[in-house]
Amino acid sequence: MTDNEALTEDQVGGRVAGLLLAAGGGRRLGGRPKALLEHHGHLLVEHAVGALRAAGCARVHVVLGARAEDVRARAALDDCVLVDNPDWEQGMGSSLRAGLHSLTGTGTEIGTGARAALVCLVDQPGIGAEAMARVRAAYRDETSLVSAAYAGVRGHPVLLGAAHWAGIAATATGDRGARAYLREHEAEIALVECGDVARPYDIDTEADLVHLE
Repeated sequence: MTDNEALTEDQVGGRVAGLLLAAGGGRRLGGRPKALLEHHGHLLVEHAVGALRAAGCARVHVVLGARAEDVRARAALDDCVLVDNPDWEQGMGSSLRAGLHSLTGTGTEIGTGARAALVCLVDQPGIGAEAMARVRAAYRDETSLVSAAYAGVRGHPVLLGAAHWAGIAATATGDRGARAYLREHEAEIALVECGDVARPYDIDTEADLVHLE
């Protein structure tokens, strides 16, 4: 057994930080920020943070943008690191960059020790703790690239090892997020099938609200 294979659950929990992208303004939802939508009695941002916690992420960074002050005031996000993205209107790429930057801990102690980020989107409540835990468990070291798959098709969450953060940040523009970087490193990505435990729908339009309860 290698050193990486011998990592304990506690060690993995400390090295893999949860990174929740929750900055979107819900343009196609009449300007209702997705973080503030409700599902099973909780705000979507609370629901996603709870899933990341249940999946074993001891540290969770949450990137906020649209109506960030309202989210801070209304959501129970105790012990999360809240990251403001003033450029949230530029798309998901800006939020991913802000989140990864917060994990580097540049000039602060924030994120010290994180060697990978488990990246989730606030508008995918059908992806819960079980799928997140599967992807997180595939972490080996800072070179890891892991993605959930649904019938073999890559989706979220994704695990991004720290060795890739600079390259991802350099290519994350618009709403593409890490898509361009992952396409270039396709051969390095470990796929973890999650179709039996999660549904990867997005809450993008009024019609999608049927998924919320």
